[in-house]
Amino acid sequence: MEAVLSRHFHLPEPPDLKTYGDYRALKAALAQKPADLLDQIGQTALRGYGGAGFPLARKWSAVAADAPRPHYMVINLDETEPGSFKDRKLLYRDPHLIVEAILVGAYIQGSDRAFVFVRGEYAEGAQGLQRAVDEARAAGLVGRNILGSSFSLDIDVHLSAGRYICGEETALLNALEGRRANPRSKPPFPFQQGLWGKPTLINNLETVCQVPGVVLNGVDWFKAQGVNGGEGTKLYSVCGPVKNPGCWELPMGTTARELIYEHAGGLLDGHALTAFLPGGASTAFLLPEHLDASMNFDSVAKLRSRFGTCGIIVLDDQTCPLDFLIAINAFFVRESCGFCTPCRDGLPYAHSILERIEAGQGRPGDREHLLELCARIAPNSFCAFAPGAVMPMESGLKLFSDVIERHIAEGACPWHAVPARRAV
Repeated sequence: MEAVLSRHFHLPEPPDLKTYGDYRALKAALAQKPADLLDQIGQTALRGYGGAGFPLARKWSAVAADAPRPHYMVINLDETEPGSFKDRKLLYRDPHLIVEAILVGAYIQGSDRAFVFVRGEYAEGAQGLQRAVDEARAAGLVGRNILGSSFSLDIDVHLSAGRYICGEETALLNALEGRRANPRSKPPFPFQQGLWGKPTLINNLETVCQVPGVVLNGVDWFKAQGVNGGEGTKLYSVCGPVKNPGCWELPMGTTARELIYEHAGGLLDGHALTAFLPGGASTAFLLPEHLDASMNFDSVAKLRSRFGTCGIIVLDDQTCPLDFLIAINAFFVRESCGFCTPCRDGLPYAHSILERIEAGQGRPGDREHLLELCARIAPNSFCAFAPGAVMPMESGLKLFSDVIERHIAEGACPWHAVPARRAV
């Protein structure tokens, strides 16, 4: 496998323009027609790495040729999914790759201006990205008539005020416009009416950063980078009770076993694997029997979970699964925008039941009641936030039913030597 995204990660400092190089992918792109480049991307299996997994070429071809100008490109760098930190790695380690990828992507899309929406906690990284943009602008790589061509583009770096909901694409647009970050109703979709009512294509950062490699090396090269039915490379990450948590560029299709036990060094001494979330906190649990599954979109979907960002979160046998569910659900309760009733009221209600069970006050039928809540919350909410929030809770209630029932029957946590705390 040839390192594409991580080729500068080993450097002690992010590369400046001189160290990074002369934007070879941009020069190669400008020598071709956007339609031909889009066709190349369509021949790959490149999909959105932000979680949805939508085919990139289909998204980029969605804007009608006669759609009103200007057309906008937005990079979603609001990486707030617990367990996911792949985009952070790109931001802090190689900002010039981001700038070049945006330029190439905007040229193919036909965008007139680009915005990078950066998670608020990534302020230092946003400053580094702004320096890279300024350096590229001074070299004639950003702005009017780039490299003497008819292509022009400016790039704005915008720091989010915070909140997980800003990562939902239409809430992100509202935040960029200075409004409250509530999701918008669809249709119209962003590619029809997005930022300030103009056609807008919203892209995950890692996804766009894959495009220069395809432009430089071709479709066959991209396909050959994957394993186990995957194509290209992927930034995989693992966190939790492992010896070497981190983020690595590996062939798409790498197995969970390799990720957890080789690259992450295995679990801490004396700990055993109970389960893992394969794509960040808003995905369903997988079990040790799934360790040899190929970590790609289709393989994980067949296991009734989601590939998501492939930010693996490990649950070990030293951690109470109920405590784990409560911690995850507490995050989603706090981060709900409060726009729709199922999410605003349903998630806190479910959380109160989980906490009551943990406190030793569980009642027969609580688990079934929680499953019914999950079934009602997910399909009746306004956006994808609540379905993602209930996915780990629903799968955990099913997989760890014996643990939940023991909490209820014994009035205490089986993982603790003393009875669980009483509810207040």
